Amino acid sequence: MRLREVLGVLSKSSPYAVKTERELAKSDALDEVKNYLYVETDIENDFHNQLKSLSFGEKKIIFLCGSSGDGKSEILTRYSKQYKHKAHFHLDATHSFGPQETAIQRLDKVFADYDSGSLSLVVGINTGMLGNYAEEGGNDKIKLAVKAFLQKREVSSEFVFLDFEQYPKFKLESHRYSSKFTEQLIQRITAPEDNIIRQYFDKERALPEPANVLCQNFELLSLPSVQRIVVESLFKARLMKDQFLTARALLDFIYHLFAGDNYLSENLFTCSESEIVAKIADFDPALLRTKLIDQFVLSHKLGIDEPEFEEFKQALRDKGFDFRKLRSPESNIRLFYLLQHEDIGNNYHHRFKADFNDSLLGKYATIWRLHNMPEHADAKQELKLFYRDVLLTAISKYNNRNAPQLGKDELLLTTRGGYHIAAQVDVKQDNAAIKLQAATDSEHVGYFYACLKVDEQPLRKMAVNINLLGLLYRICEGYQPNKHDKNAVVLLDELVEELHDIASKAKTLLILRGSSRYRLYNAEGDGSELEVSGG
Repeated sequence: MRLREVLGVLSKSSPYAVKTERELAKSDALDEVKNYLYVETDIENDFHNQLKSLSFGEKKIIFLCGSSGDGKSEILTRYSKQYKHKAHFHLDATHSFGPQETAIQRLDKVFADYDSGSLSLVVGINTGMLGNYAEEGGNDKIKLAVKAFLQKREVSSEFVFLDFEQYPKFKLESHRYSSKFTEQLIQRITAPEDNIIRQYFDKERALPEPANVLCQNFELLSLPSVQRIVVESLFKARLMKDQFLTARALLDFIYHLFAGDNYLSENLFTCSESEIVAKIADFDPALLRTKLIDQFVLSHKLGIDEPEFEEFKQALRDKGFDFRKLRSPESNIRLFYLLQHEDIGNNYHHRFKADFNDSLLGKYATIWRLHNMPEHADAKQELKLFYRDVLLTAISKYNNRNAPQLGKDELLLTTRGGYHIAAQVDVKQDNAAIKLQAATDSEHVGYFYACLKVDEQPLRKMAVNINLLGLLYRICEGYQPNKHDKNAVVLLDELVEELHDIASKAKTLLILRGSSRYRLYNAEGDGSELEVSGG
């Protein structure tokens, strides 16, 4: 077998993409490869522990729920025979077993058998089907349990819900971001020793006509620094483009990196057939407009020779990497990006490293950690700087964009007949709410909660994702949001509206026109006695 065929077990078009109990082994060798590649996940460990804890005489229903392609079938079939003496396994609750039966009716039958039997029950089910059963199912007890789970309420101990959504593919740790599943899979594929796949790689490379591009991609993805770039690209697609990542989609993406039509640096950014790559393409380093990158592109297109660049390419060839097919300047920029953490020859590619630095991703990771680990050293001071210099400054500039003469502690409420009406508000970070939030929800890397209070009155928590954070920084620099920012602006508008509701009840209002400023003071708070000052 050739290397491409061996790696093909990762492809979504492979018969090995979905495992069922009826699967017949097409090839002992490919079965061996797939078993070698299998990565045990945290949700599988928890699922297995639930099965081991099942005792005779105590019945439970264990729901393994998520989305299509996240690996439910793989996990269920892995344990169904081993634990069939303890539980009945209903592997796919999305389908019925006959043309005259719906999936809901089949579930009703499965639940009825559970109620009358002595075994526990394990159900693999999509979250959407759970919602359907909660509305249309016939078993009232189970419907109540499902509704409680979907509404994040406490569930009876008879029911266990293990949801893939509660096991995020990415984690932000104290000093790095990681994707345990992706990292372990790539490391297993490219491991230098005790690796069945590397045996096929060695055989491929020794052939008279080896698949050179595939072999070079394999060598590139064997580099830890390149693996780091791949994980970072996936992380950015998840954060900035809200790309949903299932296990099957990730496996197919990794297969594409190896076996796509071009070199790895191209496969990562330029394939429209892959949904994940289509999102990563927005972060293509060849799209960056910096002085150094523009100079390189222009020199290349004008045919101007650069001895240092030629020396660098020779150093690559000496290492066994021959990228002669990368003829465009854009392709070379992508290669520089992929190898930015490697020392090669004269390190010509390092001159672009600063241009590749994604400061927003670093800022987001830092601020996320501050909110989810607020007890760490120096976190209090750093959080104070973020709230004072970024969040509150951006809110003030955004809300007061039509009345720039207002101070940071003054909030524009409305404009009538050329007069600006504003209120003085004391908005600051809510440290108690930040600590409470960190203790209850620190798993989701897609957002953090900004917590504010006005005159000691807590505001509703504001979910800040990386796109909103980027908008906040740009507003601080003078940017005016437009229709292209609508998703992030909606979150900002909701917060401003809540501030307006509180500020409009303030005892002191400001009325401004031109250089004139008036202060309207309501001593009783009911409008019965007003004092006006200023001029």
